[in-house]
Parts: sequence; C-alpha cells; structure tokens
Amino acid sequence: MATTRILIVEDERHLAETLAMNLRREGYEVLTAWDGQDGLRQAQLRLPDLIVLDLMLPVKPGLEVCRELRSGPRTREIPILMVTAKSEESDQLIGLAVGADDYITKPYSIKVLVGKIKAVLRRRSGRREPATGEVIEVQGVTVDKHRHRALFEGVELPLTPTEFRLLEVLLRQAGRAFTRHELMDAAIGEDAMVLERTIDVHIKSLRKKLGAGSELIETVRGVGYRFREPDLVQQS
Repeated sequence: MATTRILIVEDERHLAETLAMNLRREGYEVLTAWDGQDGLRQAQLRLPDLIVLDLMLPVKPGLEVCRELRSGPRTREIPILMVTAKSEESDQLIGLAVGADDYITKPYSIKVLVGKIKAVLRRRSGRREPATGEVIEVQGVTVDKHRHRALFEGVELPLTPTEFRLLEVLLRQAGRAFTRHELMDAAIGEDAMVLERTIDVHIKSLRKKLGAGSELIETVRGVGYRFREPDLVQQS
C-alpha cells in the first residue's frame, strides 16, 4: 500500500518542520513548501493526498493557491486543511468558500492539527458503501460515487470533496429537510469543529456550480436545506 503523502505549505519554517517531524512519526510521507507558488507547483507535480495550507504566504497567498488547486482537474479533489493566524469568522468562511475542507487557527496544538489531518483523511477514504447505489440521479443531477463524478444535465461539476459529499447526502434522500447540524455530521463529519454558517457557505458554492439547477436545492426556513423531489419541481 502506498504511503499517504502530505504537503505542508507554510512560510514559518519552525512550524512546518515541527509538523513534518510529527507527521513522519505517524508514518506519512511529507513534502514542504515555503511560499504559495512553490506549494502550488509541488501540489500539481506530486499530487499529495492532503495539503496543509497557510493563508498568509509570500509570493502567492493561500486563498489564491486554494482557488487554483480547486480549478485544476488533477488537484481539485485533494483535501485542503487551511491554517491561518486570523481567527475572525469571516476569514474562516472565506477559506471554506474557496474550497478548503477544514481549518485551524494559530496558535494551534500540533496534536490537534495532526488529529484534524487524520479526520480529513478518514472522511475522504473511509465512507465507502456497497456497490448498489453508487450512482444516484435526481432531476438531471447525477452523483457517481465510484468514479467520484457529479454532473448536471451531462456536464461535469467541479466540486470540492466536501461539496461532493454534501450533494450526495441531499440526493440520497431528496425531499427530506436536513438541519445544518445533520448536514455537517453527514458531509463534513462529527469530528470536525466547524461554524454553523459553514454549511451555508458550501450550499451557496454548490448552487453556483449547479447554475440553472441551483433552485433544486431549497432553503427550508428555520430548519436547513433539502433537494426538491421530482413531483415538487413539476408542480411549481
């Protein structure tokens, strides 16, 4: 079995080296980059299994790196854990909006960060279901879990891993109203520390990518969200 590869993009070298040492002790292969441009280049060439990405980076800022990774066909599905010294809610939400799967703020505990990395990797690989039901199609939206592809009317959607899981959860029980907490548990994971507005950010991005199909994801006032059932669409 191939060793899990993690890329750390962090300009504070002592933090990067300490984290790298702890991750190697856990059995991971670790790559490091000291600026955003080099981090982007290494991600594109080495295709790591997860990226730890600092927000404040020289040469190319973390948000721009994240956007470019999410727009690249070979890198858009790589989980990204964003690290930032900014603890304001708006900064965290911006990071999630451009495609980060989770975040942690500085100063942080190495133990907590390693735990988050393990949790993100578990969410990526551990939620396999039987072969039946691998492909779901509702109202022109298709999720192919085996190939990890999502399409609307035959056009592939450039979804982040979290957006993919979120769409899958909504499609599997079309018509059911999910609370934000239920969606966070199902699509992001019970072990993730996230803001309640995190789901709103992911839903907004998902609707934007669905384009003409954006209204298929309904806001249920006072509850959360649901994917419209076929008969509800026809009656509207």
